Amino acid sequence: MSEESTNAADVRVGEPVVRIEGLRKSFGDNVVLRGIDLEVQRGEVVVILGPSGSGKSTLLRCVNLLETPTDGRIFFEDTEITAKKTDINKVRAKVGMVFQNFNLFPHLTAKKNVMLAQQKVLHRAKEEAEKVAVEQLTRVGLADRVDYKPSELSGGQQQRVAIARALALDPDVLFFDEPTSALDPELTKDVLKVIRDLAAENMTMVIVTHEMNFARDVADHIVFMDGGVIVEEGPAEQLINNPQHQRTQAFLAKFEGE
Repeated sequence: MSEESTNAADVRVGEPVVRIEGLRKSFGDNVVLRGIDLEVQRGEVVVILGPSGSGKSTLLRCVNLLETPTDGRIFFEDTEITAKKTDINKVRAKVGMVFQNFNLFPHLTAKKNVMLAQQKVLHRAKEEAEKVAVEQLTRVGLADRVDYKPSELSGGQQQRVAIARALALDPDVLFFDEPTSALDPELTKDVLKVIRDLAAENMTMVIVTHEMNFARDVADHIVFMDGGVIVEEGPAEQLINNPQHQRTQAFLAKFEGE
């Protein structure tokens, strides 16, 4: 990371927004997460790296309670969201999630896709939801595509609609699960630019990605996972340039020269 981005990171970092303690997740006999401890500070961009099958996506899905943890506790701000009494829908309204495969409603326009979440989750009136939808679609560079259906949009444009939908809920933190894995390189650039712009705006984000150059540019903190555990974590520049663990070194070696 550049000196400028390092200084920006110092300004961004604040109090924890997400705190994970001893998180475990099994699917039957398949143990996917083996005790994850992690904090995400307000304004911080955390990038999670690791080989396929290391538990990265499962970690994100557990934090949003799309998967029920087998053990451990997850706190969002001061609320333990893994407690039985927690209103998970209220918590989810503050947590935006962007998936690999967009998850848009094919029969709705971009604008109506962005409106629907606001109306269902935040109970916004139609007029306000429409205004916010247009604002957020403009923010991600789709002002001229608000009335297009997903089938009329490229994959990159669909992903930007998904990002606009998440932003329309005014989340305190955004989670991205391999947001460019379904896109070709040309379309990937536009999506990554949107995420870079959000980082510059101090949006708190946790990003699972295989885009190493992007990780170098945007991350304040990098977490390397393998085998369901956090093998190594630290400031982005330190971890990428001087990884301490052999498994981290072997993984990053695959990207040398990019």
